[in-house]
Amino acid sequence: MSVDSSPRTPSMFDSAIPVIALVIMLAGAVTLFGDNSSYGPNQIALLVAMGIAVVIGIKNGFSWAEIEKAIVNGISLSLGAILILLSVGALIGTWLLSGTVPTMIYYGLQILNPSWFYAASCIICGIVAMSIGSSWTTAATIGVALLGISQGLELSPAITAGAVISGAYFGDKISPLSETTNLAPAIAGSELFAHIRYMLWTTVPSISTALVLFTILGFTESTTASTEAIDSLNEQLAAQFNLSIFNLIPLVVLLVLAIRKAPAFIAVSIGAIIGAIWAVIFQPELIERLAGEGFSQSEANIRVVWTAFFDGVSIETGNSELNDLLSGGGMSSMLNTTWLIMCALSFGAVLEHLGMLKVFVNAILKTAKSTGSLIASTVATCISTNLITADQYMAIVMPGRMYKEEYERRGLDPVVLSRTLEDSGTITSPLIPWNTCGAYMYSVLMVNPLDYIFYCFFNIINPILAVVYGFIGFQIKKLVKTQ
Repeated sequence: MSVDSSPRTPSMFDSAIPVIALVIMLAGAVTLFGDNSSYGPNQIALLVAMGIAVVIGIKNGFSWAEIEKAIVNGISLSLGAILILLSVGALIGTWLLSGTVPTMIYYGLQILNPSWFYAASCIICGIVAMSIGSSWTTAATIGVALLGISQGLELSPAITAGAVISGAYFGDKISPLSETTNLAPAIAGSELFAHIRYMLWTTVPSISTALVLFTILGFTESTTASTEAIDSLNEQLAAQFNLSIFNLIPLVVLLVLAIRKAPAFIAVSIGAIIGAIWAVIFQPELIERLAGEGFSQSEANIRVVWTAFFDGVSIETGNSELNDLLSGGGMSSMLNTTWLIMCALSFGAVLEHLGMLKVFVNAILKTAKSTGSLIASTVATCISTNLITADQYMAIVMPGRMYKEEYERRGLDPVVLSRTLEDSGTITSPLIPWNTCGAYMYSVLMVNPLDYIFYCFFNIINPILAVVYGFIGFQIKKLVKTQ
């Protein structure tokens, strides 16, 4: 008599144990460590929860060798994002040194009014992200500058971050240049521009509502920033940097490269290199001060610019708030985010390989009888996948593969699935601290996702609207039957 040696499918109890353990540990990490929870405690929680899942998997007949292979494959999915992260760190460092970011802050303080700052920030980021198809690049460039401007205007960094992320993800979501906007219809089997047109039914009302809320916040929030204070900040910026419109050329080059569909890593890397060249040309006095005594100008250039690439810049102005504004960047600033991403993707890869995620989806489908409940289940699965696997691409690919057949069986057009994947999988990712997108936004904007989550109005409203449409049957496209 032969013995079946194939691994057993995990039970619901088996699947729930590592997820519940992770939720408890993450809650404990936030309670004990607060904003510092993403600097180690969350990573340990993810690794311990992964260990629990591994033990259950071995109990069910999986070998460590195949689980380890799944972990390696899971981490490999993040390598492209990690390269982009490192290049963004270098870009922030050289753009601070070259005066590109300070110049954006300088002109922004003169143009943007506190009353409509939040709404304007959302619109600006939306336009840029739509043009280049990247929420990450938008946040790392325009977003960083807008956070600096908000500091000068003495406005809330959490609300500003919410406005930046809302705009960036709106633009990214409807841009044909965006990776996720191309990925969702590819998984669901719909056509790209049909997908974008169909998304407008949920996207436009969501961003419109968000803009109304940001406008209300702008006109109701009191600010103590006076004209004198803003003028003083601009004077301090001018004292540290040679400010001119030419400092914005690295930004223009980056935007042109992105619009021409250059790979993100290459475009951002070129932007960082141009920033370094611009620093040498336009900021020789600053470089000389940062290098200290005993160096020739050429030696100072090499030393300071090289440091900006790997460790960013640290500028002393005598004003602690301005120091924080003008200091940072470098590849080293992204290492903790890289650590968090690798731990999160390892945990998600183990759960997927062991079949635990599929157990949850199968259980959900048993209760999804109506179209509304099916769409609600898809939204819940995408958000849960973002929580568990910590990657927005996984939150599109996995639910898309799992639900595609069910949408077809119920006579729903593929654009319904592709829109739902984007309405939930793409735009909820930056709301989760340990997700690749949440960790990235934290690393560039320096605002904890737990602080800005309630101000990302677009990212919150959009998935809710998708569920409402499903239950009331509004703009739910059916398959056209062919004879």
